[in-house]
This record gives sequence, structure tokens and C-alpha cells, in this order.
Amino acid sequence: MPRGTLEVLLISAKGIDDNDFLSSIDPYVILTYRAQERKSTVQKDAGSNPQWNESFLFTVSDSACELTLKIMDKDNFSQDDCLGEATIHLDPVLEAGSIPETAYKVVKDQEYCGEIKVALNFTAEITEEQEDGEPGESYGGWRESSGEY
Repeated sequence: MPRGTLEVLLISAKGIDDNDFLSSIDPYVILTYRAQERKSTVQKDAGSNPQWNESFLFTVSDSACELTLKIMDKDNFSQDDCLGEATIHLDPVLEAGSIPETAYKVVKDQEYCGEIKVALNFTAEITEEQEDGEPGESYGGWRESSGEY
């Protein structure tokens, strides 16, 4: 599993259910990768087509391969409402290095309820072996040189 930094560019959403009775929804997104959680800004009165254009960084160091985006509606006098969520499988970005702006389905109670646009970039951590660029085999942290003495 590659190690490195995942950059998530949260762009926008569209078609999100506007479930507020008296006013427009105030959406924000909770982005989760394993135990790492980030929260976007609240888009006041943005309604069902909010724009964020915000960037978030996550440290990738194990085999977890999903990013979850939960779209929430900020409420002042009650608990925030979940408007839906999208799950993004990260294998393609870990292999390719980047995925351009892509729309992902937002689902709530197993029903489609809009889409969210995200771009992804992965920067692999450079290990000592990759840095050296020298041939040779590695044994428990020691290198056997291929040169003659």
C-alpha cells in the first residue's frame, strides 16, 4: 500500500434535497478517511447547489481505501441533518496519482439524492530506496552493494 498525502479538492454539489421548511439549507461536508476527519465551511443559504472550492489533506499510511463525504445541513436550534453521503474508492487515485474533477453519487437511505464534485491528488512518500536509485538488494534495512572491491 502506498504511503503519502491525499489532497481532496471539494468543489460543489448539485441536486441535494432542500429539506428546510422555512429557509434554504446551509450545507457543509464532513470528509472522513479512517480516523482523520475534516469539515468544510458552512455555505449559508446555499440551497441544493452549494459551491465550496476547498482543499483538504489526509495522510495515507495503511490499507484503508475509502473516503467518505457526508453532506450535512447546519441547523441553529436542532441537531444538524444528514442530507446524504458519497463513498469514494481510492485505489484509482493511489495508482494514477490524480483524478480530475469527477461527480460522485450522493445517497441517503439507499436512494440517489444528488451528486458531489471532487478532484483527488495523491503524492507518494519517497522512501530511501526510491531516493538512492542504486541497484542492490535490501536485507532488514541493510543494503548489499553490487560493486566489486
